[in-house]
Amino acid sequence: MAKLYDLQHPDPAQAFDPSKRFVRERRERPDGFVEFDFAIGDPGLAVELMLPRAAFDEFCRVNQVIRIGDAQAVELDRDRAKWQHGEPAE
Repeated sequence: MAKLYDLQHPDPAQAFDPSKRFVRERRERPDGFVEFDFAIGDPGLAVELMLPRAAFDEFCRVNQVIRIGDAQAVELDRDRAKWQHGEPAE
């Protein structure tokens, strides 16, 4: 089972830690490429990347990523909307 990061109940051990790597898989395209967000230290600060499925799986393995689940993704989107628009997304 993938490790998940608890965004709702952070503890001091979950403070910014550059050794933690996060992946939020967005979608797998028909051509086999996986679109995903990758973050180091803070799942809210991510870059968008794209790799073929096999390379994505290897990337996740090598980086020992913590996968962002659906509920966590909703929370990240809500927080991002708050920062961008001054209020939470509905």
